[in-house]
Amino acid sequence: MAIPTTFSILSLIFFSIFSSLTLAEDSHFFHKTISPTQQGLHKEKLSHLHFYFHDILGGPKPTAVNVAQANMTNKSPTGFGTVMLADDPLTFGPELDSKLVGKAQGIYAYAAQDQVGLLMVMNFAFTEGKYNGSTLSVLGRNTVFSAVRELPIVGGSGLFRFARGYALAKTHTIDLKILDAVVEYNVYVFHY
Repeated sequence: MAIPTTFSILSLIFFSIFSSLTLAEDSHFFHKTISPTQQGLHKEKLSHLHFYFHDILGGPKPTAVNVAQANMTNKSPTGFGTVMLADDPLTFGPELDSKLVGKAQGIYAYAAQDQVGLLMVMNFAFTEGKYNGSTLSVLGRNTVFSAVRELPIVGGSGLFRFARGYALAKTHTIDLKILDAVVEYNVYVFHY
């Protein structure tokens, strides 16, 4: 029987370490390029969604509530520093009793000192039709008293995975006394 040489032992150790690293590399990786079809992604399309957003601050069942207020000695006329949490209905038509198509769930904060300008971090969670269970994510600035506001769509889930696009918001009605608002949304989104 032959006695293993130092070279043979080192070769065996090197081979064992290299093999385990190669296997580890296959099962644990930081980056890997894959085909979009492997994820079920096919041809990208552009969709247009149209709905109404109901932000209800007054009455017995508000859909948006104040969760934080800046501690300021002089109250800001623009609401600067106020943070609201929302679970607002999205409907087919401008009437609140119109068919529900989803919910706008998220946070908006009064982030401007010189005008009513909101930072919106919101998910449009759809509950109707083929988009039931899918969401679109909005992250952007909303200057409430501008005629039309453009907000970026930064992503989504479900049928809106890898979504990108924009939403045009236009105030349909607003009650300045209690600040209830109905906002018309036209959303244009690229998705697979």
